[in-house]
Amino acid sequence: MEKVDKKEVFQSVANMEEHLSHFYRELVQLKQRVSELLEENHQLQIENAHLRRRLEQLLEAWEEEKRKETKHGKKLIDIGEGYDNLARLYQEGFHICHVHYGSVRTEGDCLFCLSFLNKK
Repeated sequence: MEKVDKKEVFQSVANMEEHLSHFYRELVQLKQRVSELLEENHQLQIENAHLRRRLEQLLEAWEEEKRKETKHGKKLIDIGEGYDNLARLYQEGFHICHVHYGSVRTEGDCLFCLSFLNKK
């Protein structure tokens, strides 16, 4: 039978305990970060839903104005408040294009948004 070195076994247990303690601290930090990300995601979902509703309102108002002007034989010259609001949203850093509407622009200008803004 092999002779078990008590000091070596105790040191191994102490090392395992230290590793477990380290992993536990990392787990607590990770759990905190996940909680923060979930809260941020929830806030962004609320903001996105708000922006989508606002865009729908603006587009409906714009379409209604367009229908009225078309009905009365007028050409749509002034794009109006809806366009201004979309341009403002774009300047505030949000996509206004159909591809990524409502999401935050992270990589500069979006060609889809710009082409939408340049339509007259």
